[in-house]
This record gives sequence, structure tokens and C-alpha cells, in this order.
Amino acid sequence: MKRLKYILFASAAAILSGCSDFLRIEPLNDIVLENYWTEKADVISVLNSCYAQLESADCIQRMAIWGEARSDNMQGGSGTQNDLNQIFKENILETNRFVNWASFYQCINRCNTVIYYAPSVNAKDPNFTDAELRATVAEATTLRALCYFYLIRTFSAVPYITEPSLDDSQDYQLAATPFDQILDQLISDVERVKDDAVRSYGEQTEENTCRITRYACYALLADLYLWKGKYQECIDYCDKVIDYKIQQYEEEREKNPTGYTVELYGRYPLISEMTSGSTMAGNTYTEIFGAGNSFESIFELIFVNNQSVANSFVGSYYGSSANRTGQIGVPPYIYENTWAGTNDYFKKTDCRFLENITEQNNKGYVQKYVCERVQFRTSTTTGGVPTVSATVRTNNYANWILYRLTDVILMRAEAEVELAGNVEVGQTLTPEQTQHYQNAFDGVLAVWRRANNKRTATSDILVYDDYAISRSTMEDLVLGERQRELMFEGKRWFDLVRLCRREGDNSRMITKVLPKFQENSAAIRVKLSSKDIIWWPYYRDELKQNPNLHQNPAYETDKTEQNF
Repeated sequence: MKRLKYILFASAAAILSGCSDFLRIEPLNDIVLENYWTEKADVISVLNSCYAQLESADCIQRMAIWGEARSDNMQGGSGTQNDLNQIFKENILETNRFVNWASFYQCINRCNTVIYYAPSVNAKDPNFTDAELRATVAEATTLRALCYFYLIRTFSAVPYITEPSLDDSQDYQLAATPFDQILDQLISDVERVKDDAVRSYGEQTEENTCRITRYACYALLADLYLWKGKYQECIDYCDKVIDYKIQQYEEEREKNPTGYTVELYGRYPLISEMTSGSTMAGNTYTEIFGAGNSFESIFELIFVNNQSVANSFVGSYYGSSANRTGQIGVPPYIYENTWAGTNDYFKKTDCRFLENITEQNNKGYVQKYVCERVQFRTSTTTGGVPTVSATVRTNNYANWILYRLTDVILMRAEAEVELAGNVEVGQTLTPEQTQHYQNAFDGVLAVWRRANNKRTATSDILVYDDYAISRSTMEDLVLGERQRELMFEGKRWFDLVRLCRREGDNSRMITKVLPKFQENSAAIRVKLSSKDIIWWPYYRDELKQNPNLHQNPAYETDKTEQNF
């Protein structure tokens, strides 16, 4: 916590993507604090630096690794550094650099500073209107909530601070606030400011996806309520996002009825895999992950059009034009069930295994984000894997997506399953339970159909009756589709942690994760059975500096010295 010192935001820290004039304004250097907060530009500069901090290499690394590395999606790749390898082995020590949370607290402190000082600028500068003040506070509050959400999903209880660090007199030796207490506060904070957030920064502008909007607030609230177990509230906020996207679809379709690449899958508008008249798939990937800021985007960190800040995480960890194999690879069981075998994991018609994963020397590596364009003839249920034409980025300017439409659709599906309550195999569903399951299935089916080029019902398609037999079966349907759709986007481990919290047991998580371990699987099973092992350890430096912070019991010294 010693790192939470006030920062006079140097311009190098605030260079952000060139998605608008707002994001090009750079903070000034060498300014005395009391002379700084005098005009609108000062507020914009520091707000800008909040986004810049989220785009830092440290933050992006942790978003991906905290949210994915311990899941069944990832293992070591090429030249994997030791700290990351130890995570893949479930041998995470308090000295591992990836448990250092300083980069997120730095962003939190910047957000706290904006919230603290912006009202005084509103009183001084008539150009900084009341509406702009409220919108600015909404942006900073939502970004702060997002940072804390990452922290509690990773560490559970963490020190919770809402005041800026202004001088050395402040006490930073704070005890950790419990997960649920912080979660409640985050919900309260974002609920309070959501109506002040900007709906749109203008037609067809990248700011609508690379800055916090009201719809980004809605997506975050849906996620927060899903973790809280308030499922109807989750559905309500998902519907606000979905309805907005439906309206966007209808407006754009009216303007361009023949050349528009978005189609309806059920009631959900999604970017089609094949453009009109084409026999080649891959359009969905190219628009969402190649070009970025797509129709489906709700909030993403922008690098594509910025030539001064690179997304170094993608190049180093996933792969680059110089080396298609990054430090992160794909576990053999996934590779064997996609590229090399039976396609039990993805159907052969599923475009996503060709978009998510690349094959080299009989091993699977991450392709998502690495390429700016992917194209292939539509696969069939027979024959070999189609030839993929992929354009690898010549630089590392890939946007990092935090929320997109299919994520929201599948959050909604999960909430519908949970609203149905506990259903055992052989149990007759009530009409209400049937409706919840049908709603959940419809969301999954829309995402699945898009990925499999199934615009209408055909043979070889998901069948409702195969899954509406129990809660666990429907949960697995939703979680499996989230895994396929959001693979390598920093979501899977968090999904499994949420499952563990809901059940009060790690058994189903272990069943899903264990197939990736080719060695010491028995020892790993025992280790993952520990209740608190789903969380990460606190960093040793933080424990030394803060006597009120106590290590997660699953990582106490006598336990963490084991080496699997």
C-alpha cells in the first residue's frame, strides 16, 4: 500500500489512444498541486491518465493472467518465464510478481483524485459545467469500481480506499475489507452515478467503446449483480444493454439494408461470420478483434489507432508477427479436441476454434488478438480442418476488450438458470422454471448459431431437451459456451471462481480444470480442494509493509513451500 502516493501525472503516464481530442490531451509536468486544479483541462488530463493506467502493461497482464491463467484454457507456451510457469503449475508463492496489485491501486488513486478535485474545478471554471462534472465523476467512479472488481475476484478481501493519496501523513496500513462488503459498495457506487454517465459521445465515434458510457455502467452492474446472486437485477441490466444494441441494429439496418454485416440470431443482433455473398468465414473475428471498436463492443481499451502506446501483453504472451508462439499456450486436451482430433470441445462447424487457436508443430497456441484478420472456408462436419488465412499483426496494437455483447447475453443466460432454482435430473419443471431455462437456452443458442454459421434451425444443432434436465446441466451449457466464446479474454477463471462461491465447493471447478494437468494431477486435485485456494496470495512486500494485512490461509508459508 506504500505505492498509494499522490502522483503529479507526468505526460508519459497519460499518453492514451488517439480515439478523440479528449484522449489526446496530456497532463502537464512539474505543476505544484495547489496551482493545478483550476480549469477543465486539468480534470480531463487526470481522467485521461486513469484510462492510460488501465492500458499499462502491468494492468493488461493481470487482467488476462488473473482471469485466465489458472483455468483450463491456458498452459505454458514458448519461453515462458518462471513466475508464469509456477502459476500454470498451481505453485503460486507470495513472491510471484503477478500477485503484485500496485498497478490497479495506482489507477484507483487516480480515480479517487479526480472524484476529489473535480468539484472544486467546477466552482472555478465556468467552462466545466455541472453536467460535465457529473459525467466525469461517473467515469472515474465506474473505472474505480472496475479496478476493485478485478481485485476482489482475484484476492477476495482487499484494502478498500476511496480517498486520494495526497501526502505522507495518511495511514495506508489498512486491514482488508471483506469481498461481499466491497461488492455491495461497488454496486451502490455505480448505481449512484450510472444516470450521469454519457449515453453517447457522438455518432460513429470510437469514444463510445473506449470510454465509459452509460451502457458500460450497465454491463458492469450486470456483472456485479451476477456475482452478488441478485439474478433478476443482473437480467434487468443485461436487457438495457441488449435493447440498446437492438435499437442500434435497427437504425443501421434501415440506413444500409444490404451491406450491413450484423444479423439477428433469435432476438439478438450479432456480427455474422460470413458477409453477404461470401463463402469465407472469419468476419466476426476480423471486426471484433482485428479492427476493434465493433458493433458488439461495450467497453474496450483502445490501441488499434494509437501509434504511441502498444498492447505489449499480446505480443509477448500470445504471439506476434516475429513469433507466432507466445509465452502462453493451449493445453493438449483442447488442442486434441479441436485441431488434432474429435472436435468434442468445438464442433467442426464452429468457427471459433479456428479463430481462437493456431497450430504449430502439433501444439496449440493462442491466435485471438494476435491476428488482425482471419479467413477460412466454412468448415463442415466431415473432412479435415480448413486452411486458415490469417494476417498476423505487424505490431502489437490490439485493443483489449472488457465487455462485449455476447458476454452480456451469456451473463443473462447464467442468471436465468440460477433464477430457476435447484432442479435435479428427473424432476418435472414448473412453467416458471421452463421459461427461465428456455430464456437461458435461447441466449446460448444465439451465440452458438453465429459461431457455427447456423442462421436457422437445422440438423446438427443444440437441442433444448438435451440440457433442460437439471440445473447443473444447464449451468454447464452456459459455462461451456462462455468458455468457447470468451476464450483468452480474461474471463474463464473468474467464471469458475463464481461457480465455486455459489456452490460453496470446488469440486466442479476441479473437474473442469484438472484435464489440463499432465503431471502431478493427484496432488493438484488435493491442493485445489482447499476452500480458499480459488483466491491468490497477497504479495510478500505488501505483507511486510502492512501488518494489518494477513495472508490467505491457503498460501501460508508452510503450505506454499510445496513445489508441484
